[in-house]
Amino acid sequence: MLKFSIEKKLEGTMARAGSIETKNGVIKTPVFVVVGTKATVKALTVEQIKSLESQVVLANTYHLYLQPGEKIVKDGGGFGPFMNWHGPTMTDSGGFQAFSLGAAFGNNVSKVAKSTEIETDNISQFDKDGQLAKVTDEGVEFKSHLDGKLHFFTPEKSMEIQYDLGADMIFAFDECTSPTASYEYQKKSLDRTLLWAKRSLNRHEELDTKKEQSIFGVIQGGRHQDLREEAARTIGGLDFDGFGIGGSFTKDDIGTAVAWVNKILPEDKPRHLLGIGEPLDLFNAVEAGCDLFDCVAPTRMARHGTIHTKDGRINIRNQKFTTDFGKIESDCTCYTCSNHTRAYIAHLFRADEMLASTLASIHNLHFILRLVENIRASILDETFMEYKNSFIKKYYKS
Repeated sequence: MLKFSIEKKLEGTMARAGSIETKNGVIKTPVFVVVGTKATVKALTVEQIKSLESQVVLANTYHLYLQPGEKIVKDGGGFGPFMNWHGPTMTDSGGFQAFSLGAAFGNNVSKVAKSTEIETDNISQFDKDGQLAKVTDEGVEFKSHLDGKLHFFTPEKSMEIQYDLGADMIFAFDECTSPTASYEYQKKSLDRTLLWAKRSLNRHEELDTKKEQSIFGVIQGGRHQDLREEAARTIGGLDFDGFGIGGSFTKDDIGTAVAWVNKILPEDKPRHLLGIGEPLDLFNAVEAGCDLFDCVAPTRMARHGTIHTKDGRINIRNQKFTTDFGKIESDCTCYTCSNHTRAYIAHLFRADEMLASTLASIHNLHFILRLVENIRASILDETFMEYKNSFIKKYYKS
């Protein structure tokens, strides 16, 4: 079971620096959790993940269930040893796929939207044609994106799969809703998520008799303050080891919506904001009291040639970089910047070489991991607001 301690609280904000002790190591928070969806961080070896000083890796329950199957992963020692990662681990519940294969499938809808994109959707998000997931109070029926076969996830099934995957920290099964879903649907979904939280907790306790895994409850409720606060009170009152904050936000109020929740959740348990990796969102979430974050964005962006720098993002495919023999960032110490030029990386992308994704991913993960480390340091030395303002001014040129 995890042990969470708070080392420093930043006066005037909800930001805090702390640590989480798991059976596979200690995590210093705030921390960015590296996503290894299928027990692999795309384009990187485990040695490269370690060299980036990553603290914890998260894998996807739904994807590992489909391929290679949780029993194979269990026989391999759990997803950490299976991929040769021996540090702290997490698995999500599969609940996000209720959204990505349901409301979001084929609709270009993101779980984090701009306020101008929010429209009331009076149709149930799972009554539309062409989707690969259908939700009932019992669970979620998935149509595999690999072969079209039907699968049914219940809270109990998710707990059984995650138990076999063997992560240190797991999540209760929940429904991630679309930001376009109506208030009425968000309310109905919240009631369902509370029911699933209780069922997840009960099955987890039956399985984990040796108390080797910690379980996080998931807070939903869309961007509605009353629903978010209701979720924080009800799910926060259950015997979870920590809490995930999930579901749909707008980019304009992510810090506000997270703060509604964290003012109510138990202070002595860690809070994980699910699926967030934009620098500004990380600052706002820390300021609102979050401790952990995970997102595929750093590596996904990298594979498409979009690279983080302190002066903002660059597209390394642009013509101007083909003869630029400087580093991506002159003061960056990552492997990519220490050994290769912008011109070389631009060449790799233009030539469709696999190494392009590896080098760009190394830099982007290094950038985000160091950013969150610096945020932690700024909390400890009480310079958080100064660091936030200076970073944002340069990165977003505001």
